[in-house]
Amino acid sequence: MIELADIVAKYGGDYLNAFGGRMLPSHKRALADIAACRTETMGGHLAECEVCGHQHYSYHSCKNRNCPKCHTSDTKRWLEKREAELLPVRYFHVVLTLPQELRDIVRSNQNKLYSVLIQAAAEMLMKLASDPKHVGGKLSILSVLHTWTRAMEFHPHVHMLVPAGGLDADGNWHTTRKKWLVPVRALSQLFRARFMKLAKKSLPEVTFPQKVWSKDWVVYCKPPLTNSKKVLRYLGRYVHRIAIANSRIESMDNGNVTFRYQESATGKLKRMTLTSSEFLRRYLQHVLPQGFHKVRYYGLLSPANRLTLKRVQLLLAEKNNKKIVDHSEAESTDGIVKHLCPCCSEGIMVVIYSLPRRSRSPPNATLSQVAKTY
Repeated sequence: MIELADIVAKYGGDYLNAFGGRMLPSHKRALADIAACRTETMGGHLAECEVCGHQHYSYHSCKNRNCPKCHTSDTKRWLEKREAELLPVRYFHVVLTLPQELRDIVRSNQNKLYSVLIQAAAEMLMKLASDPKHVGGKLSILSVLHTWTRAMEFHPHVHMLVPAGGLDADGNWHTTRKKWLVPVRALSQLFRARFMKLAKKSLPEVTFPQKVWSKDWVVYCKPPLTNSKKVLRYLGRYVHRIAIANSRIESMDNGNVTFRYQESATGKLKRMTLTSSEFLRRYLQHVLPQGFHKVRYYGLLSPANRLTLKRVQLLLAEKNNKKIVDHSEAESTDGIVKHLCPCCSEGIMVVIYSLPRRSRSPPNATLSQVAKTY
């Protein structure tokens, strides 16, 4: 099976030679880490079964958040924590999207405008929800930034998981109407105005196209679901997932890469063949700036309100005769994952020897140098 690491190893050096002078350090590091992931460059460990003596050597993963082979366990832990924070009510799935006319500016100023996008979306949703005509209380918002389409094109938008209700200043819970959270058209207009205000403040030297004021910004609010965990699992896929999975890559030959994708309009599976340079360009435009947080929490989910959130959970559970499951005791106390021996299926594999990873290379090194000295 062809993996992203194979493509990076074969064509990444040429890409760096052609565009390395204009690439962000985070993009260079992503290519180097993916090429080195689970190879001797990253070091490894030798484990031995405490019963039968079977030995197994494993290379370490790179842990780069843009690597398709890492973070499966991180996703599971993240979902367990978020499920413990869900309220026993229906949930809305809200999506807010930037217009095409802004995409080039956003791509060139990701560190500032991604934050503006998430902030504007959450603030305007909470503002509308605070109106007694709609919800009349403070929401609990989980926001996840998403930047790609299934064909890896640049398409920045925000997914939000929002309960069907809010908490007012007196501590009373207000449930929304059955299929109504806030007026979508009003949210679109407020979101547009707030984003543009914050964007101009962040980038006063940039001229934004006037056309964005004459068109509606796409805002979608899906009807509430009783199975909120289903939506949470959907969002969880984007928390530790990159623009393309290894399973979608079909081939690479003669400088081209072919991959599968599902067409949004028809749901049909299609194939796309790109030059290796264009494939890597599309992939790298979704590598987030160093240290950027793509998941953010607002309202009752903000760290300052976690105690209030727990009280609301208990209040609603008692009101709806539902049980709140505490996941805190389910987590491992030592953080160590124990693996059964693949040979005898009885003993535990114990690490008896570790091979250290190699030292980092200079930031301006080529991909081959980075991979060899990382």
